[in-house]
This record gives sequence, structure tokens and C-alpha cells, in this order.
Amino acid sequence: MRKVAILGIGQTKIDEHWEKSLREIGGAAAFAAMQDAGIEKVDTLFVGNMLAPIVNGQNQLGTFFADWIGLWKQEAVKIEAACASGAAAFRAALMAVASGEIDSALVIGVEKMTDKAGRDVTAALATAADADYEVEHGISFVGINALVMRRYMYEFGWKHEDFAQFSINAHANAMHNPYARLHEKITVEKFEKSSMVATPINLLDASPTGDGAAAIVIVPAEKVQRKPRIIVAASAASTDTIAVHSRKDPMFLQAAYTSSKRAYEMAGVTPKDIDLFELHDAFSIMAALSLEASGFAERGQGVRLALENKIGIGGEIPVCTRGGLKARGHPVGATGMYQLVEVIQQLRGECGKTQVDGAKIGMAQNIGGSGATILTHILKIDD
Repeated sequence: MRKVAILGIGQTKIDEHWEKSLREIGGAAAFAAMQDAGIEKVDTLFVGNMLAPIVNGQNQLGTFFADWIGLWKQEAVKIEAACASGAAAFRAALMAVASGEIDSALVIGVEKMTDKAGRDVTAALATAADADYEVEHGISFVGINALVMRRYMYEFGWKHEDFAQFSINAHANAMHNPYARLHEKITVEKFEKSSMVATPINLLDASPTGDGAAAIVIVPAEKVQRKPRIIVAASAASTDTIAVHSRKDPMFLQAAYTSSKRAYEMAGVTPKDIDLFELHDAFSIMAALSLEASGFAERGQGVRLALENKIGIGGEIPVCTRGGLKARGHPVGATGMYQLVEVIQQLRGECGKTQVDGAKIGMAQNIGGSGATILTHILKIDD
């Protein structure tokens, strides 16, 4: 397999883009990535998206975007893996380039979620859960996460306020990210007074959705001359039961453990070598579970990393350095691509006040459903 490197990146601000269509949002990120790469054509286009057929009434997104950005006659496909669609599309592109089948690929993660009422979007998101055994009984994703969080608090003795630092860290970092949706610092007091959504999860435990797109151009490493040259050191994917109640341990992300373990082995690194971790903090409980399953904390101790400020810029393992899902925003099918773009920005040294000093190895982990599909990527500077 060939070594694959990043040639270009692009992204749009996450917001409620009422005046922009799905094609305009995705196209803007694609054009930005190709401009950054210094190219006008690629061999293949991969699109990561979850909701367009339901929310936007648009399927066949591969050809939809190939037509819009001028990639006529080129191969183009859509990849769907719920909220992990962005990372899944990137992995598909990576395997195609690494295999030698193609020499360049453009990956777009895109989602436009404001075209429908909130209740309709919530119903669309629920299609990533088990329709027979979860959705049929009226439980939503926030409800599922609330049950997991309540059990976690009971088992390990944490209070709700102990989770506040995950959100505080994300919001503080998003203040310096022009592409983030929320530019507002929060405090423990504000966290505790926030409106309850599904006990114990409140509004500041949960990530906001929105419209947005992020894109990356990848090619064989020998074709990248810019410095630093950033390569994809590892790509791994794993699955668990789609329904949380079917798992041996609902408080352990087995797919995160498996995919991160494979990624570490592939990259020849350990958790101690990772300079930053863009984790999937759709809810604060997921941040704690991801840190534990990925080897950064013992079982039940992920919260302690946040309480002791070890997840901040300059900490033991900086997370959500550009705001994470919590403050940058969570346009579901695009989230995995935003995470990867942000790791690349860190390795390029482009993150200003949230730059992780001397960052050489970064990890991104994208979760689909309530931990049913998890992809872990490790990127590093190729010395």
C-alpha cells in the first residue's frame, strides 16, 4: 500500500445557512480544498453525508457534487455511516489512493440540517439507532446518552457538574475558531443553570447541529512538496451493536477501543505519543467514554482528565482544540471531516491561540450512532 498525504483542505463556517443550498455549502468547501491543493481536477470524489435524502430530498450526492464543481466524467460516490459518514468517506478515499487504483481523491463531508423543523431533524437522526428496539419505543439519541450518563455517574460516583469542564474547554477553544458556530465562553455556574434536555443531560452537555461542510484532497505522499508534509499514518474502523442495550457493557465504547488499538499499531505509536485528540463530544458523556476507550484514562476516570485541566491546550492530551462538536458544531455527516481538517491545521501550525505547541501527531475519532460505528485516524508530520 502506498503512503498517502494531505494536499489541500477547506471548510465552511458552521451556522444556520438559510440563504445557501446543500450544493453551495458543499461546493464552497470543495473549491477551498482544491484551491489550497493547487489543483482543478481529481480522479475521484467521495461524499460523506447522512441526512440529505430525508432532510433535503436529495440523494445521489456523488454525482450531485461532481456536477456542481465541474468533475464531469469522474467517479463519484456517497458514503453513509450515520454521524461517522465524514470519516467513513475519508477512509474509503484513503484506501482507493493507497491501493494505487487512483492518484487523487477529493473528500467532502457535508450536511444541511436547517431545511426541516427540529422535530423532523430529530426523527431523521433517530434513523441511526435501532428502529425496532430503540426508535419504536420513542427514545431519542439524547435519551440514550442520558441513560448511559446516569448509569456512569452512579457506577463511578461523579456528579453532573463534574462534566462541565468538557464544555468549558470546548467553548474556550471555539472562541478562536472563525468556522465555529458558538463563540461564547461558559462557566461551571452557567453549565449547571442550563436548561435540562433529558436528565442528566442539559443544553450545555449537548452539541448544536447546523449546516456546514469540510473537504480534503489526498494524493500519494511523493506528490506533496509543501512543508510540513502530513501523512495519514493510520486509519481504522470498528463496529458494535447498533442498540446500546445489547452491549455487554453500555458504558464502554468497544468500537473506539478496537479502532484506536488498530490505529496505534498501524502508526507505531501509543496514546502517550498523541499530541492532540479531536474526539466526538456530541454529548459530554461521550468525551469521557472516548478518552477511556482510547487509552488516555482508566475506566471511570475520563472525567478526571477534564477536572484536572489535562485536556486543555498545553495539557496532557489537548482535546477539541477548535471547539469540538460542542462549540464548533455538529453538522452530522460533515463532522468527521471537520475533525480531520482541524488536526491538519494543528500539524501545519495554523491554529493561533489554540495551537498545540510542537504538534507532530494528531488523532481524530468519529462516532456513528451511540457508538455503533467508530473510525479512528492518526495523522502525522512526515519527517
